[in-house]
Amino acid sequence: MSLSRLLPDSTLSLLAQGYAWLPDRMRRTTAPLVRARLLGKPTVAVRGPEAVRFVYDERHVRRGPALPEPVKSTLFGHGAVHTLDGEAHRVRKAMFLSLLKSPQNIAGLVGDATAAWDGAAARWAERERVVLFDEASRVLAGAVCRWAGVPLKEAEAESAARDLVAMVDGFATPGPRHWRARSARRRREAWLASLVEGVRDGSASAPEGSVVDVVARHVDADGERLDARTAAVEILNVLRPTVAVCWFVAFAAHALHRWPEHRARLAEEARTGAGHGFGGAYAEAFAHEVRRFYPFAPFIGGLAAADLTWRGEPVPRGALVLLDIHGQDHDPALWEDPYSFDPRRFLDRPPERDELIPQGGGDPAAGHRCPGEDVTVALLTALSARLSLLEYDVPEQDLRIPLRRVPSRPRSGFVVANVRPPG
Repeated sequence: MSLSRLLPDSTLSLLAQGYAWLPDRMRRTTAPLVRARLLGKPTVAVRGPEAVRFVYDERHVRRGPALPEPVKSTLFGHGAVHTLDGEAHRVRKAMFLSLLKSPQNIAGLVGDATAAWDGAAARWAERERVVLFDEASRVLAGAVCRWAGVPLKEAEAESAARDLVAMVDGFATPGPRHWRARSARRRREAWLASLVEGVRDGSASAPEGSVVDVVARHVDADGERLDARTAAVEILNVLRPTVAVCWFVAFAAHALHRWPEHRARLAEEARTGAGHGFGGAYAEAFAHEVRRFYPFAPFIGGLAAADLTWRGEPVPRGALVLLDIHGQDHDPALWEDPYSFDPRRFLDRPPERDELIPQGGGDPAAGHRCPGEDVTVALLTALSARLSLLEYDVPEQDLRIPLRRVPSRPRSGFVVANVRPPG
């Protein structure tokens, strides 16, 4: 009998503790892994660069079968690339890599986003106060839809942003947030499936090489095109994570408020043009530190593909295997003074692939690591630089970031008042 089967179920503890649950369990053991039960299933959890390579090796762990229905019905979508393994995953993933790893494509998206940010900032100056999280989501939704070839009227941007945020905000919680996420996904899948059908029958058009064009034409490992609904799922798997960068933008504002000494260096770099308008070396280091320091993904999981051994400990076939992402990004064995916010740690040495893992680990070309991570870093680098140039007041508000809430964010969304865009 698996040792994990003798343990009490920890699902309620996980829901109560959120991000703190697994790091707390890790601190309380000297064993190389944590054993638990989640939803009645034997579970083991590991951490560290070697563990990243172990979990992202498909001979050890399969990601697709581990995704619970609530996550597929909110965050990823049924039939998404995240639900695939083996050759089917590699073929579908190659489509995403062609779109999201191209320097030209990344620069185009960042250019659209920064232009949208500048236009929005001018409008913020006309309002008494704005919620930065909400405003960033609208900026990113409009920019990524334009870049991806998705027609979106200006009046529709707010509802599209709200739905794309809801899919992320409700995947890991029961209750109203979860049901809003399900409703948002149904609406947006229907919207984009209709667009794909229109592109295919000629009643709609998409720019050549755009996300809509590439996904509509994609041929899967079985030699067939994606059905319109699955194509819509995969278009959303470009739009949704791009809009989710609004979490990091709110965290960046939080960091600049708590540690204002970073603003001057970011602003000086931006003013001198070191980053050609998209942010320079310090802005990129700042972006990496925001992604490391603040809570985003607590862990990822998969199912053991066989009876395995991890550092001498048995891992039974079919067990749930968790990689402690939040704990690893704050592990003192990897990061000096990990609870200190210090972008300088990334100035002398870029992050190692399997050390900094806020969006997963491993090789994105071969495994399940997020193919849009370079997009996230580029967007956050550019918007952090622009944020440093923006003058505003921070009125009294609740800026706590509750670790019980997954995904977490500043409770107020980070309210700014009396915005003064750079001249």
